[in-house]
Amino acid sequence: MSENVIAPESAEEIEAAAARTYPIVADVNVRSGPGTSYGKVGRLSAGTRVTILCQKPGEKITGPAGTTKLWDRIGSGRYVSDAYVRTGSTGYVAPRC
Repeated sequence: MSENVIAPESAEEIEAAAARTYPIVADVNVRSGPGTSYGKVGRLSAGTRVTILCQKPGEKITGPAGTTKLWDRIGSGRYVSDAYVRTGSTGYVAPRC
């Protein structure tokens, strides 16, 4: 193996990243896509913890966690604006969708 090759993360590290959850900071609608023009498919209460599967740009939203165009996919056809999720970052914390 070459010195320049980086070994992949361990299965434990990958699993820990996948299990990471983030708190919803205020009640928020769950949408079928990354914007308010998409249909509501649910609602989450403040304090609920979500797993962010991936993130993508969409409609710019201002919420309690700031202003952002990032939307977090929390399930199949389930998105919430990152402006309502306390991730500790203003950028991507998960892979891009």
